[in-house]
Amino acid sequence: MSGRRQFLKTLVGGGAVLASPAWMSGAAALLPRRAFGREHAQERVAAPTVESLTDSLALIAGAGGNVVALSGPDGVVLVDTGAAESTHELLKAVATLPGARAGNMAKSRSGSPKIPIAFNTHWHWDHTGGNEALHGLGTKLIAHENTRLWLGEPIWSEWQNRHYAPRPKEAWPTDTFWTDGKIEFGGEPIEYGHLTQAHTDGDLYVYFRKQNVLAAGCVLAAGRYPILDYSTGGWIGGMADATKKLLDITDEKTRIVPGIGPVQTRADLAAEHEMLAALWNDLWHQMLKGYGASDMIASGITKTYDARFGKPDLFLQQSFQGLYAHVREMRGAV
Repeated sequence: MSGRRQFLKTLVGGGAVLASPAWMSGAAALLPRRAFGREHAQERVAAPTVESLTDSLALIAGAGGNVVALSGPDGVVLVDTGAAESTHELLKAVATLPGARAGNMAKSRSGSPKIPIAFNTHWHWDHTGGNEALHGLGTKLIAHENTRLWLGEPIWSEWQNRHYAPRPKEAWPTDTFWTDGKIEFGGEPIEYGHLTQAHTDGDLYVYFRKQNVLAAGCVLAAGRYPILDYSTGGWIGGMADATKKLLDITDEKTRIVPGIGPVQTRADLAAEHEMLAALWNDLWHQMLKGYGASDMIASGITKTYDARFGKPDLFLQQSFQGLYAHVREMRGAV
């Protein structure tokens, strides 16, 4: 384990908040049930839904986290790979895309849709669960280097009170980067870049600029407070910076796909950024006064935003832990 990761885990652990069912239940729903053990592996998996975004872009929902698919004559590019137990249904959904129905899309040797490239927006299992299967199809898996590191080592997720075992090498990204990149697929330029220490420390966005559709992963939350996975590097300051970066590369007509939930607008992104930027400052000043997470919750500091984002308890628990982990750099903040 790297020194940076050990420092993060040690520092965060020093300010531990015990998990309670009241706020863990909603968080647990963000990850596939199989991530917590094999007891649910035989459950029937519902077929995902497919929503057309453009002639060649589709949103596949219900296979774990959202999956964005770009179809073309040479196959399909995916943004995220859903949950492991939904991989079979996900591939069936991919096969229904316009390019596949028209007979223009190449097939793999196994008869599955050819998927030459897939992105992972971060390490969480409801977004990387199909990696092993796609690796077997010869798919190039692109992610930030930190995502590869997290998938390859054991993780203690304090806020979920759960342990994640290292994933097999077949699940690891095959192509990683540190800052940003750009590729072209079927005449479509695809831009991607790192969103530093936001939802996790390995978040990336994927922007289909020509079609003005942005896949934002879980940096954008739909109708709820965002998850700040401090156990793997997420924190409120990084989320505020990340949402500002996404605002800078989009316009009023951009359609934004969150990691979970329906397509959002730039106004939705701006509302989340405004909330994060304001609370980052306010919560830090509460911490300077000696407030803990329970004090922050009791203070009603989020009441201006609760009607839009819902119950704030988990968000405030995670915000406190993230601020605690960044206390040294925050000491110079006004």
